[in-house]
Amino acid sequence: MSDIPNLPRRLAAEALGTAMLVATVVGSGIMADGLSNDGALSLLGNTIPTGAILVVLITILGPISGAHFNPVVTMAFAMRREIDATAGFLYVLAQITGGFAGTLIAHAMFVLPIVQISTTVRTGTGQWVAEAVAAFGLVFTIVAGIRFRQDGVPWLVGLYITAAYWFTASTSFANPAVAIARALSNTFAGIRPVDLPGFILAEVVGTMLAMALASWILADSPKPLDTLKGAE
Repeated sequence: MSDIPNLPRRLAAEALGTAMLVATVVGSGIMADGLSNDGALSLLGNTIPTGAILVVLITILGPISGAHFNPVVTMAFAMRREIDATAGFLYVLAQITGGFAGTLIAHAMFVLPIVQISTTVRTGTGQWVAEAVAAFGLVFTIVAGIRFRQDGVPWLVGLYITAAYWFTASTSFANPAVAIARALSNTFAGIRPVDLPGFILAEVVGTMLAMALASWILADSPKPLDTLKGAE
């Protein structure tokens, strides 16, 4: 009997994880923006909860679905032939659906209009390059982490996103499902719907570049001895 959870359970985990991630991103943005008039402090208040929740969600849901919570991560695993096309498509649908739910829940918690459309402008070459860099770094971190320190992936991803909030001009969305969900929130974390195509395309490009580099640079890299036991 296979130890791999069936597809409905995996899809539920993807939807739940993405919902909790988006609720954290949007909710912490609302909270931070309400508590401070300082943009840097508000961004910090948005950053720390996002990195923290990623550690939690990947740790608890990773054994069920792989904890993608992100269409470009699912795309990366499809490129590695670790998820088939049908399951991958359903993963993406679950992630987008979960993201919508997370936004609505965040609005409900803060007694805001449930359905909103963002007016926050996020466009231009700098933003697109930043999103390509953000997605590149995220996907490469995941692939290399799985290769060398699988049990550390939750922390690697959480810390990477925490850093990327600050070193990328876009504050590192790096996730089409989260970007789409944030377009439905006219709050600190929002993005105009018209700006989504540029972000999503940049994230896909960054993912493809990361996978191309990873397939070469990691091809002949042996696993450290202290990680071999965990793979047995």
